[in-house]
Amino acid sequence: MGVDNRRTARKVSGDSAPREIRRRPKNRRAQIAAASAAAFGALGYHGVSMDDIASGLGISSAALYRHYPSKYALFREELLRVGRAMTESVELPQEAAGTGMAADEVGGVGKPWSPERRLRHVLDALIGVTIENRPTVTLVRWEGRYLEPEDLAVLIEQQLTVVGAIGTQLAALRPELGADDLRVLRAALLSAITSIADHHATLPAKSLARLLSSACWALVPAELPAIEADAELPVAAEIPESFKHELLLRKAVELFHDRGYPNVSVEEIATAAGLSAASAVYRFYRGKSDLLAAAFRRAADRVSGAIGPAVAAAPDSEAALTTLIEQYVEGSFTERALTFVYYTEFQHVPSEERTVLRNIQRLSVEEWARLLREVRPELSPAEARFLIHAAFALVVDLGRTFSAEPIASPARVRLLMQLVLFGRPARS
Repeated sequence: MGVDNRRTARKVSGDSAPREIRRRPKNRRAQIAAASAAAFGALGYHGVSMDDIASGLGISSAALYRHYPSKYALFREELLRVGRAMTESVELPQEAAGTGMAADEVGGVGKPWSPERRLRHVLDALIGVTIENRPTVTLVRWEGRYLEPEDLAVLIEQQLTVVGAIGTQLAALRPELGADDLRVLRAALLSAITSIADHHATLPAKSLARLLSSACWALVPAELPAIEADAELPVAAEIPESFKHELLLRKAVELFHDRGYPNVSVEEIATAAGLSAASAVYRFYRGKSDLLAAAFRRAADRVSGAIGPAVAAAPDSEAALTTLIEQYVEGSFTERALTFVYYTEFQHVPSEERTVLRNIQRLSVEEWARLLREVRPELSPAEARFLIHAAFALVVDLGRTFSAEPIASPARVRLLMQLVLFGRPARS
């Protein structure tokens, strides 16, 4: 009996319809990886459970555990997978060295690629991988510290390979660069590319790749200001012991920066601020997350509050943006720990506060983007937003990479922000 005949026989006999057979998708592991990356990126490693990931996929926790024995195993595999993809992307093909067949030659060996072509290939390949794996790059940037030491060492080595490849090709193109300038520029290039993991603005992949490439090539020829070894970096003012409200904020942010929000207790914050007991904290704040929200609100208000006065005092949009860049760098250097924590711990802010903070940040970015489009009318609103986020990322990335060195001074960071935004140094 054929299939059609069997189906007819069932209908005639009154048998119930055949049970639908649900087959496991062949790409289930890839689906799990994508869902987990999105969840970890949105809520942080500590804010996501295996049940959350399974629920998002419409499967049971038991089905998820058949693929991964633990949340950590899933987290680790996804981070190191993207780390490998990034390192592989910066490897040059054989023909770059002239040992492979050139595309325009038959039966011969091609010429070695020029330094510019080699660097362009590395940057474009890295841009492609970053766009393709955007949610997981978020984890590589901000959640990798929660890897176990052995795994973290692997991730760090992967990132060193990437930045080293960028530096090698940049040095070949610009042999006049000193070692310190080279280190700053290669870090800036990586920051501009991976900054897309810090926000949710959207662009078609090809348009985004072109925009990131353009931003990178604005950075490549940068002539950095001389390093002022004795220059004083901005520092936050000391808070008197009697100002417990302010001291709690400062000490909490420092602890969150050093150890991560989930690993800090209210008791430890109280001790750092010179309070006798954790209960004393609640005279000022409702809890640990309230401390975090209060610190973030101040940071967001500082950025948004600077826009109006800068625009009012400037003769044109470029001058206003140049002033805003200077103030942003000054504030970020003064509060380095808070700048870093703002990027890494945002998901731990209570949901209602997150909404407020996101609205403030979005409006600030929109105002910066509006000013930028008046300087560069060829940019679309979305392109301007991506560049604003890339400029912001430079500050935190260079600050954390060179926190103990003067080679990423405020003057240098200001110039790099200008190059990303304007495509050139500011005129004013």
